[in-house]
Amino acid sequence: MSQTSNRGFASMDEAKQREIASKGGRESPGNFAKDRARAVEAGRKGGQMSGGNFAHDPQRASEAGRKGGQQSGSNFPDGSDRSPDRSRHSDI
Repeated sequence: MSQTSNRGFASMDEAKQREIASKGGRESPGNFAKDRARAVEAGRKGGQMSGGNFAHDPQRASEAGRKGGQQSGSNFPDGSDRSPDRSRHSDI
């Protein structure tokens, strides 16, 4: 026969739960609001790890666009392979 116990966080009164929970939020290291140097360092690391943009590498941009187009399939409901950069008014 199992018995329920009155132990643990869930069985505490609501005010006590809030008090404990708020301590955890204040101690959390995930907020950069109070530590600008830490935020700057995190941003720097993220930028170094990023592949960057395509501003100085048009060949890489072209390859990425081609891969994206191949993965997306057709953009047209009829499944045609019309190029989106063709004029809408073209009779071609």
